[in-house]
Amino acid sequence: MANQDLSFTPDLDPDSISSDVIGFNGILVSTQIPTRADGSLELGDITLQSECTLQALKVALERAGSSLDRVMHLTIYLTDMADRAAFNEVYKRFFAKPWPVRAAVGVAALAVEGMRVEVTAMAAKG
Repeated sequence: MANQDLSFTPDLDPDSISSDVIGFNGILVSTQIPTRADGSLELGDITLQSECTLQALKVALERAGSSLDRVMHLTIYLTDMADRAAFNEVYKRFFAKPWPVRAAVGVAALAVEGMRVEVTAMAAKG
């Protein structure tokens, strides 16, 4: 990544998909749910919901003058922590090393019945 104003400190675990710390200049905060390109809600399996959520995040960031490679922190809310592995497989298609700092949080429910994932991200402006 050629972002001179971002300073990534990788996790010491070589298998980690999260950096430990990122220094930055300015942030953009965006929360996304599994919304399809047409604006409808995707309530299918966790893979479909994860793909729609991260694609929606990508679009929101780009509209705000940023991008996925400028994401510094991602909080992932899952209604079933057993879905974490499937989310991570999708996540690795949208993000690459150096990995954003991230956390996965198990929650009892999200805003709409059947919604299994929601993310909140912080990114440097482009």
